[in-house]
Amino acid sequence: MIPTDTPSISSGPTEQRQWERVRKSVEDGRSANLADYEQCVRNFSWDQARALLDGLPGGGLNIAHEALDRHVKAGRGDKLALRWIGRDDTLRDYSYAALAGEANRFANVLVRHGVGKGERVFSLLGRVPELYIAALGTLKNGSVFSPLFSAFGPEPIKARMTIGEAKVLVTTEAFYRRKIEPWRKELASLERVFLVDCSANLPPETIDLHAALAQASDVFETVWTGPEDMALLHFTSGTTGKPKGAVHVHEAVVAHNVTGRLALDFRPDDIFWCTADPGWVTGTSYGIVSPLTNGVTMVIDQAEFDAERWYRILRDQKVTVWYTAPTAIRMLMKAGRDLAKRFDLSKLRLMASVGEPLNPEAVVWGVEALGKPFHDNWWQTETGGIMISNYLAMDVKPGSMGRPLPGIVAGIVERGDGGEVREITRAMAMGELALRPGWPSMMRAYLNEEARYKKCFVDGWYLTGDLAMRDGDGYYWFVGRADDVIKSSGHLIGPFEVESTLMEHKAVAEAGVIGIPEPTAGEIVKAYVALNPGFAESEALRKELLGHARQRLGPAVAPKEIAFRQNLPKTRSGKIMRRLLKARELGLPEGDISTLESEER
Repeated sequence: MIPTDTPSISSGPTEQRQWERVRKSVEDGRSANLADYEQCVRNFSWDQARALLDGLPGGGLNIAHEALDRHVKAGRGDKLALRWIGRDDTLRDYSYAALAGEANRFANVLVRHGVGKGERVFSLLGRVPELYIAALGTLKNGSVFSPLFSAFGPEPIKARMTIGEAKVLVTTEAFYRRKIEPWRKELASLERVFLVDCSANLPPETIDLHAALAQASDVFETVWTGPEDMALLHFTSGTTGKPKGAVHVHEAVVAHNVTGRLALDFRPDDIFWCTADPGWVTGTSYGIVSPLTNGVTMVIDQAEFDAERWYRILRDQKVTVWYTAPTAIRMLMKAGRDLAKRFDLSKLRLMASVGEPLNPEAVVWGVEALGKPFHDNWWQTETGGIMISNYLAMDVKPGSMGRPLPGIVAGIVERGDGGEVREITRAMAMGELALRPGWPSMMRAYLNEEARYKKCFVDGWYLTGDLAMRDGDGYYWFVGRADDVIKSSGHLIGPFEVESTLMEHKAVAEAGVIGIPEPTAGEIVKAYVALNPGFAESEALRKELLGHARQRLGPAVAPKEIAFRQNLPKTRSGKIMRRLLKARELGLPEGDISTLESEER
């Protein structure tokens, strides 16, 4: 069945037949946790979702308790919680009891070093067991966990740790020497640095984490935390200004747990693989909290993407639920169907995608190459958990984000002349995607930026900043960002941060950064640069600027292309018009340029 109001990738008969193959699985759908969407929406309540968890005495709630302790107390401590696969295929297994013990050791290390409730513990690690242990141990201690993406360069790390007032950092010796040590003394709040994979000659004022853990007890009483106590601090970039620290509280676990059941269809015997790096919100919400609270077994792969390796892991580990990103799916598509057909992936029950819009072709390819469609879903750092999803028991509309989770009220809105927000009810009308506030994983603040936070909430709506449409069946379709944030390989990149780094170079007078389409990454970062007097455009300077940005920002954030311009288009108030840069790059209409300052082309 192809809905008549579904945006089409093609109208040819071959493409129509492909779309018809993207159907729900009747067998899987009958037994899905969300088997009847309409009934679940009618009957759902957040109070019932909270009742799925144990809580702490006196109305308390702690994410780590729900993820580990309650399973151990219920006699499920021997169950495999985490299987880690090293780059060399080394396996390291942790039962729920063993993982709880390691988290207890880390919590005791924090206490020994004077780290208390509400204080911020940052991690700068790849996908290694110590990251998961640190996250859970931090939460057990009532401290706040804030993960950083390991590919960040020194400047993004410094900015986030400064805003978050980091007291503790857990990282590797290599990362520390290259990315932290040069500026550490500038951050007065940073009191302790724990190193993983460190040499015998530790850098000054650092601590060997493994040695500290070995001396710590594996018994720890989880610190009492209330539902509204801060638990997680995730950073997201805007189009202007510094990164925003989105504050999430322990009550977020209610949403993490139930959305795992409903959107990802978690069941007790599932083997789950979330490929997201824990430096990003997906890797924490659905790479740690949701699977563990649901008592499933997680697979963690230390290595970077390799198509054959990924298929081998799916087969050998008998993965049943797989959560990945559109960029990875597109890279698998590049590797071809023949490679996929070499592996028995019959254990897979659900394949889901997140991070950026999933193109319709990828959904169809999933059916043709892997036997099942990818189920796209949508959420943000600010929402903390999945808000809109394609469900196992429902038809997938390729290219759609799906329908709102039970308990989530979504709408398409527009602003009136007076700034008021009103809902648009007609089908397929484009507007801003908005949500009614009140779900448990909703951010409680942008850290120390109350005015910036309040701007997100108008007339009873949380305004997401994403443009979307809703069809007659209630499915939502992503259109694009209402601002200039760049999504590259699932990562959100703020242009201002890249521009600021480029302008640190002595040759650069001005910089404007946009995202341009790229088949694999979705978008890549392109920078337009105006030079200071005394500097001339050259290929050598272009390479120097690319290297400068890569060193300071890391390869995930740095621009892939740089173009030189004599002047950049700006408003009369001096704001660079990124919208105009993008329109000219892509040959799109320039729109209203009445506020444009005169410029030389």
